[in-house]
Amino acid sequence: MTAAVATLSALAHEGRLGIFRLLVKAGPDGMAAGDIAKKLATQPNTMSAQLLVLSNAGLIRARREGRSIIYAVDFDRMGTLLVFLTRDCCAGRPEICAPLAAISQCCPPRKRNRA
Repeated sequence: MTAAVATLSALAHEGRLGIFRLLVKAGPDGMAAGDIAKKLATQPNTMSAQLLVLSNAGLIRARREGRSIIYAVDFDRMGTLLVFLTRDCCAGRPEICAPLAAISQCCPPRKRNRA
């Protein structure tokens, strides 16, 4: 419960939520901090503060690549939060959760190329 509150608190800001959603779209490769700031038209000092909050909440991780710092979503942490939020979904009434179940397959398996 405490971890979920800290995580949701970090996301309860329009700027941080925008950063998080952008990084989810970027996938595991992530994005450089400067590219995030440009994409979201945010000042670098503001971006640094927002990235720090998300990082402290465990939602994103940073790694250095040359002169850049690359930020990426911690997908395990995101999954843990989503499971926590939906664990007791709908009190066993699947018809209520049907829309959620339909989108839970967000990443269908890739088709293999046939040689």
